[in-house]
Amino acid sequence: MHRRTFLQASLAAMTTAPLFAALRQQQLDEAATILHNAVTSGQVTAASIFVSQRQLAFMRAFGTAPDINAMFLLGSISKPICMTALMTLFDRGEFKLSDPLQKFIPQFQGDGREQVTMQHLLTHTSGLPDQLPENDALRAKHAPLTEFADHATRVPLGFTPGTKYSYASMGILLAARVAELISGMDILTLVDRTVLQPLGMTRSAQGLGRFAITDFVPVQTDRAAPEAGGGDASAKNWDWNSPYWRKLGAPWGGTHCSAPDIAKFLGEFLNEQGKVVKPATASLMTTNHNPPGLESRGLGFDVGPAASSPGCSDKTFGHTGSTGTIAWADPATQTTCVILTSLPARAITPHPRDLASTKVAAAVN
Repeated sequence: MHRRTFLQASLAAMTTAPLFAALRQQQLDEAATILHNAVTSGQVTAASIFVSQRQLAFMRAFGTAPDINAMFLLGSISKPICMTALMTLFDRGEFKLSDPLQKFIPQFQGDGREQVTMQHLLTHTSGLPDQLPENDALRAKHAPLTEFADHATRVPLGFTPGTKYSYASMGILLAARVAELISGMDILTLVDRTVLQPLGMTRSAQGLGRFAITDFVPVQTDRAAPEAGGGDASAKNWDWNSPYWRKLGAPWGGTHCSAPDIAKFLGEFLNEQGKVVKPATASLMTTNHNPPGLESRGLGFDVGPAASSPGCSDKTFGHTGSTGTIAWADPATQTTCVILTSLPARAITPHPRDLASTKVAAAVN
């Protein structure tokens, strides 16, 4: 069976609840059908969908995903999760957004680096690159995160900090390195203690955590991005499915989660629960900090309509992942949507995750 059962109790509750009409069951079924068809056609090997609105939930798993608790490699949805761990230190007064990165990493100096602030790192306006020129070589030698960080402190900036937007995984890496230096813990431990455990995300891990690599859904790496080893037969020992990468726990792409667990994470911000960060900090993280003319970005989060699908409000926040994932929450409708697939985002346009997400947005708006 490619289509897995979902929580029948939840569906039964939905069929009698007034909100059921607003959720438009047919459109949610259509979203699930998109994923089901992608699996049955052989395009996607595994997928899951979790949509919640207030107390109601719709969930299904497909293909080799054994059930809704299947854990996928998130790709860049890892960024807001890891930056939330950093922001727990902000709540403790350990740093300010205006602090220069150089305050924590003194060797980050020269060629305008002293202008880079913590806020620049979190909003992708630092001038740092997405990936290092040495990316493949570092992965091939199984370099630790500290070695990636050392290289990131020396890579040339692409522009004066704060003047442009350029998506920068290496900015997130250095922000995570600051979190490690302040807390005295590696980012894998910090995420587990400050985010995953407080939110009861028991089917999640930064890196492998307490799980074995066989507990996670494999990525269809033959369709992956070049920087992840896609199409390179020699990259099997460092690609997304390799023990090295799965264990590394890269803060820009190495988190594993189930769809319901990501919904728990989004709920911390949607409802400003205060379990992990202060409500004011949750609001700060999901508010645009970039000036007019630059892409809207919160702190670690993508924000605004671009964070989700057509029809969502400008208050929507979330992220996508190059491994084939998307997650968003819209305060206007109190909706969270998580769609996880094994098919890399660059493999096909439009991607099944995006088609399904658009159906969800239409169903709840």
